[in-house]
This record gives sequence, C-alpha cells and structure tokens, in this order.
Amino acid sequence: MSEGECTATAEVQALTTAAPPPQQSSRGWVIDLVLLASLWGASFLFMRIGAAEFGAIPTAGVRVTIAMVVLLPLMWMRGQTGDFVRNWKATLLVGVSNSGLPFALFAFALLTINTGLAAVLNATVPMFGALVAWAWFRDRPDNSRLVGLVLGFVGVALLAGHSAGFKSESGVSPVWAVLACLGACLSYGISANATRRYLTGVPAFATAAGSQVGASLALALPTWYFWPAQMPSTQAWLALLAVGIACTGLAYVLFFRLIAHAGPQRALTVTFLVPVFAVFYGVIFLDEEVTSWMLMCALIIVCGVALSTGLVRLGRKKQAAATP
Repeated sequence: MSEGECTATAEVQALTTAAPPPQQSSRGWVIDLVLLASLWGASFLFMRIGAAEFGAIPTAGVRVTIAMVVLLPLMWMRGQTGDFVRNWKATLLVGVSNSGLPFALFAFALLTINTGLAAVLNATVPMFGALVAWAWFRDRPDNSRLVGLVLGFVGVALLAGHSAGFKSESGVSPVWAVLACLGACLSYGISANATRRYLTGVPAFATAAGSQVGASLALALPTWYFWPAQMPSTQAWLALLAVGIACTGLAYVLFFRLIAHAGPQRALTVTFLVPVFAVFYGVIFLDEEVTSWMLMCALIIVCGVALSTGLVRLGRKKQAAATP
C-alpha cells in the first residue's frame, strides 16, 4: 500500500491491532518480509510516475479503485463479506483516513520531493500512531518510547529543514510537500487507532477490502473533477495498475500471511526496509540523488521509530537484572 506509502505505514499498525495471535514461524517469513518491503517501496516509484500525468487526487482515486477490485473477490472467497456488512460504517470511514486521504497527500508530495525522502518520512507512521494512542486512549508511552518519539521527530525536523532548499519543478514549495507527507502519516496514525477502537476482531480482508471501498467512494467525485484534460500515457496507466494490483492487493495478502507466520512485531519491522527499497528504486529508475544529510536523518528517524514502537528498549538489561 502504502508509502507505506502504503508503507510501513498505517497498514502495518492498523491491521496488526486486529490480527489473530501469531502461529509458529515458518522458514519463509523472511522472504515474505523482504518481498512485502520491496512492493511497498515500489509504491513510491509508481505513484510518482502516475501523479506526474494524472495529478495527485486522480492518482489516489485510481489506485484505491484498482485495489478495491482486487480485494473484494478475496474478501468474498474467504467468506468475510458478512463481517464487512456488519461493520460497514466504521470500515468505510477508516478507509478514508487509511487510504484515501494519505494516498492523495503522498501523490501531491511526490510531485515535488523525491521518493526516498517521502519513504523516510513515511517511516514515522508508528510514531504518529503512538502519539494518537496517547491522546485518544491515554496510552502513555514509557520513558524508552518517549525518547524514541523525541529522537524521531528531531530527525524529521532536521530532514524537513534541509529539504526547504530543494528545487521544485512543480512550482510548489518542498515545505508543503514535507507537511503533506507528515499529514498523511498523522492520518495513518488516526486510522490505526480507529481500527483498534472500532474494528478489533473484524477479519483482516473485510477491513482491507472495505477500507478500499470507502476510499474509492470518497475520492470518486474529486477524481472526476480533477481528471486531466489530456489522457495519461500508457506508462502512467501501467504505473497505477502496478501500484493498485501489486503494491496494494498482493501486498495485503503477503502482509496477512506474514502476521500469521511471524507475528505482528516482526511484521512491523517492514517499516525499516521500505525506505531502503524506495531509495534504491529512486536512484536506479529516476536518477534521484541521495545525500549524506538525508542518510543521517534517516538513521535518526529509524532509531526513533525502533524505540517508539518498543522494538528496541533502553535499559532492558538493567531492568532484567532487577527482576527477581
């Protein structure tokens, strides 16, 4: 999906909250993890290619519509249509915050900034999820996670401040592009906690397919209004087909299988791999430049995400020694 772009993304947080208990790990979960990261990393590349001709909102609208067409039959085949019908209001609304709005914001940002920068910013989704959980559920992070939140947002501030000097071919200030990425991440964080609040226990494919229905309905009229006057090229259409079918539909299947085989915590580590693939694709296919400053800020953000999500904790050895 997700730029986390569909990236590690709200999909990672929102769907793990409703995931079933993990089964025993299989030898193939590492392959699934890498393949999932490669697909979500590629979504930035395809979105940038598509947005250049479709525009931001039509790009997001076409993407979620294609994903809906892919996921609805899977939901039906798994017998989860009834679960979607029983929870249709919450599922459709979550789709707007989990797909419709953030996809449009990332498409807008990718008209100005490169795919690597967008992917690094997308990696802050778990931090925004933690902040929203703190405000919504009074789920206060422990000291280790607080340090991670501070560290992560320091990295974002350093990266965003430096990006203000980027040249923009679209005529839009890079500052607005960075803010659009952060707005998308906040939307993902809200969606993750809304899923936790209203959709816990709802089967994964009912949530995934239903959310794409909600996003498609929300973007239908704006997509028609902003549809480009000139028909986009075959390359742009193929890019959106790829992001809708492979980076959203197929990626969801891999993500659910990864949760079942490796558990939600290991699935969350896809957050750290997505920017690697996105940067690689940007350099190879779009001739994008990766600066040492960007790499340093990315490292700070990744460390912050690792701490804020609890994957890494400060003082773990000391706490373990004190435990009787």
